[in-house]
Amino acid sequence: MYPNLTINLEKIQDNTEKVTGICREHGIYVTAVTKCAGGNPDVARAFLAGGAKSLGDSRIRNLQDLDDIGGEKWLIRIPMISEAEDTVRYADLSLNSEYEVLKELNREALKQKKRHDVILMADHGDLREGWFDEEGFYRDLKKISGLDALRVRGVGTNSNCAGAIIPEPSSFDKLERMYIRTREIFGDDCSIFSGGNSGAYYMVENGTIPKFVNNLRFGELLLFGNETSYGKKYPFLHSDVFRLDAEIVELKEKPSLPIGKHGKDAFGKEPVFEDRGIRRRAICALGKQDITPEDIVPLEPGARIVTASSDHLIVDVSDCQRPLKVGDIMGFRCNYVSALRASTSDYVNKTTV
Repeated sequence: MYPNLTINLEKIQDNTEKVTGICREHGIYVTAVTKCAGGNPDVARAFLAGGAKSLGDSRIRNLQDLDDIGGEKWLIRIPMISEAEDTVRYADLSLNSEYEVLKELNREALKQKKRHDVILMADHGDLREGWFDEEGFYRDLKKISGLDALRVRGVGTNSNCAGAIIPEPSSFDKLERMYIRTREIFGDDCSIFSGGNSGAYYMVENGTIPKFVNNLRFGELLLFGNETSYGKKYPFLHSDVFRLDAEIVELKEKPSLPIGKHGKDAFGKEPVFEDRGIRRRAICALGKQDITPEDIVPLEPGARIVTASSDHLIVDVSDCQRPLKVGDIMGFRCNYVSALRASTSDYVNKTTV
């Protein structure tokens, strides 16, 4: 069934083994993030087999799919009040930044007769989630200490995502103070400082990661072999974990420049095309509903993506050596964005090997 996304579990496990081994040398354990693979249970098992100690995902539905798999489950998107019940039911730990949400999680944990673990998020400048004001954080700590069904396991932070801010050792100074104060209030149970995502790995590599950081949350590094602060790809890691295959449904010679009055496409954009004369064009049954065309690369030598609508991917195959025909399968290499979209599309079949 096509389109089909193939995920190589052996390469994921190998990447995870190498990264977790390096992190252990720095006293850091890894939470492997499954969201790019849509919470795929096979991917989660490969992460754990490779040495990850916990699994993180941003969606409760994905954590439900991982419910029977070992390892501690983290909800890494701050919970909605409306999903407090499921957060306590399916997540062992959640990342939090609002007292009102924590109060609701506490109420729900009491109702379910469970203890729910939390990490309190601190914002060092990326301006996504977390307490930014130190004094406000300390005031809320006193209130949080009264929530008896919650266990504060530590403090965390995030970078690279909303403000595209690169984490640096100096940016952790305020965070260290917040972590120390939290430990003073909550004691030895508060033992985690989760220092960020794949963008923080470069500090592990060059030895500048602050000593108090003992957890990192990795998705892209384990799945694509690159860190996200400087985009460095590591040759000792696999970058070809994901392969997307699509079927050719039309193959014709057509002008490369659209004909007629020029307007906007189906997504409200005004595309620009290069006049390259008559070209042989393949249409694959794949579109922007499933991927973004700029985030996939044809594996067919000589093929070049022209554009895409919601359901049709147009590929210039004039320079391909293989004699293509309707019904043939074309393969594409994915990056993080395209793999995430394809993994979460109900219209893309998923295969693990």
